[in-house]
Amino acid sequence: MRWWVLSAMVALAGCAGRPGPDDPLLSDEVLNLEAFFDGRTVAHGQFQDLFGTVRRRFVVTIDGDWDGRILTLDENFVYEDGTTENRRWTLAKTGPGSWEGTAPGVIGIAAGRERGDTFNWRYRIDLPVPDGTLRVDFDDWMWLLSDDRLLNIAYVRRAGVAIGQVVIFFEKR
Repeated sequence: MRWWVLSAMVALAGCAGRPGPDDPLLSDEVLNLEAFFDGRTVAHGQFQDLFGTVRRRFVVTIDGDWDGRILTLDENFVYEDGTTENRRWTLAKTGPGSWEGTAPGVIGIAAGRERGDTFNWRYRIDLPVPDGTLRVDFDDWMWLLSDDRLLNIAYVRRAGVAIGQVVIFFEKR
């Protein structure tokens, strides 16, 4: 009986609502990724498991550089336990509203799409965790709240099964 209940919970969690590419836009704001991340941005975030339990918090300082063709994001994470991590993204605008990118640990090419005030970014990554590395898929959704604020919710899956989400609030400095 317990196995059936657990299977049902996992199946329902996998069906939980999340944003879609055709969802209505909530504002007239237009996200310009290269302008927002050019310069310094500071973000606060946390990872929550499927049951809503916060498992890890962090602050990340991002130094971005847009050279007219490539957006480079140098991310420096500091976790609540004092550990640190650096990730350097290289993103290229591949068309009106479309992006591709790479970073250490990312498997293949990350793909993104801007639409109005929204940006969706998807990638697979070998993510460093306290006891090793975890291969996960990220489905990041970002919404421009104002010229200097961005909200990000990333839906995280492992082997096709939802394991939690990351919530991040970015503020341009």
